[in-house]
Amino acid sequence: MKALLVLMFIFCSCALNSQTSLDAVLKTYQKDAQLKHASYSFCVLDAATGKSISEYQSEMALVPASTLKIVTTSAALGILGKDYCYKTKFYTATQFDSTLQKNVQVLCVLGSGDPSFGSSYFNVNDTEFINSIAQQLQKNGMQTLNGDVLIDNSIFNNMIPDAWIWSDIGNYFGAGSNGLSYKDNKFSVFLNSTASNKEVVVSDVKPLFYKQAFHISSQVRASGTQDNAFVYGDPYSFSERMITGSIPAQKTNYEVEAQAPQPQLYFAYELSKALQKYNLQNRNGAYKNINLQSSSLKNNQLIYTYSSPKLEKLVYFTNLKSNNHYAESLLNTLGAIKSKQQGSTENGIEAVKHFWKDRGIDISGLHMVDGSGLSRANTITTKIQATMLSKIYRDSSIYIPFNASLPVAGKSGSMTSLCKGTFAENNMRAKTGYINRVRSYCGYVKTKSGKELAFSVIFNNYDCSAKEMKLKIEKLLVALVEL
Repeated sequence: MKALLVLMFIFCSCALNSQTSLDAVLKTYQKDAQLKHASYSFCVLDAATGKSISEYQSEMALVPASTLKIVTTSAALGILGKDYCYKTKFYTATQFDSTLQKNVQVLCVLGSGDPSFGSSYFNVNDTEFINSIAQQLQKNGMQTLNGDVLIDNSIFNNMIPDAWIWSDIGNYFGAGSNGLSYKDNKFSVFLNSTASNKEVVVSDVKPLFYKQAFHISSQVRASGTQDNAFVYGDPYSFSERMITGSIPAQKTNYEVEAQAPQPQLYFAYELSKALQKYNLQNRNGAYKNINLQSSSLKNNQLIYTYSSPKLEKLVYFTNLKSNNHYAESLLNTLGAIKSKQQGSTENGIEAVKHFWKDRGIDISGLHMVDGSGLSRANTITTKIQATMLSKIYRDSSIYIPFNASLPVAGKSGSMTSLCKGTFAENNMRAKTGYINRVRSYCGYVKTKSGKELAFSVIFNNYDCSAKEMKLKIEKLLVALVEL
């Protein structure tokens, strides 16, 4: 009996100390003048049971930033399966040419919405991907075209989410989905800077297709040590692009990445050049958009199907790199498949919400306007996020590939600098989120007692810098291992 009482005392002391550690962090937040106007919340659950371990304002709907990606990517794994592959199809056909007054042979490319098509995550060499497609078409017996390369990207409506803001959509992180994406739907502007506070000039634009497509003007000045240059322009057309903000002084060919409009035409341009290289097209630079269902093409023949990497790899890069373009493409894909209509942000959101509602999640605090979390119009509760993570943990078909996609504390992705030298290092996997005045973290942590916890932490509208807020939240993350 004496031994039992001792064990009970030790157990209660440990539980009290662990909770006290988290409570102490919370008390510092409540006394922190920089958090006086902030809204914040956390929820910690036993991952295996869903039982609450610790919560604070967990029913408050807050802006999640990129932690919203866990909602989209896990639903994609649950609906499509980790082995799902996108299929981009290539057809030859005949079409009447009104100029030549005769039938000509054309090549039709039917986009599948694949965000990894030509992506730098899977293709290091700029020309390797496009040359491999031309070689495959040649190998499959395609005859020389005397007509156009036609692109059908109508599987999606190819619209960016309505709630994205003007200062985001011209930049690489504002690249949305497309029925035929290509090379991550971005291009590069190179800048030269001299002395501090002097004007910066555009030195180059790559690739050549976009350099020829529109004029780039710069209002950038040399200042500071960070890339604070932002690109503005119509995301759908080849109108002028303007770059504002600042880059560090004394830089040569400083790269700024921008959102690329009409990526399907860029692909058609590069494919046409590759076909000419392999003597598979004799009509110089001829390409255009088309809808195969409403076209007057005849003798359609499937000649090649390109398969993407498996979905688990796409989810890996979506979460590890926090890639908005990938997330929006997955959302549109779910919309197209579940609604059996054209993929769009709206029907993608419906598909995701139904997925989680069918799994017993109360989604009344979830308000989605995109799949990536770029918009401040998104809201979610930490209770919903932690509960989703617990549900994922108990479904191995989703959990194994999903967990592999999360950055590891002190080791990888956006968690590399966090929790170093603590027990949380290498024992915490979490998706991070950051937009102006928002920082968030959600994922899994293995405690010192060996228990797996699912957690979500969100802070909105703090008065300190993003870096300072990151350090404040790190204290809470480290305290979780004591629970």
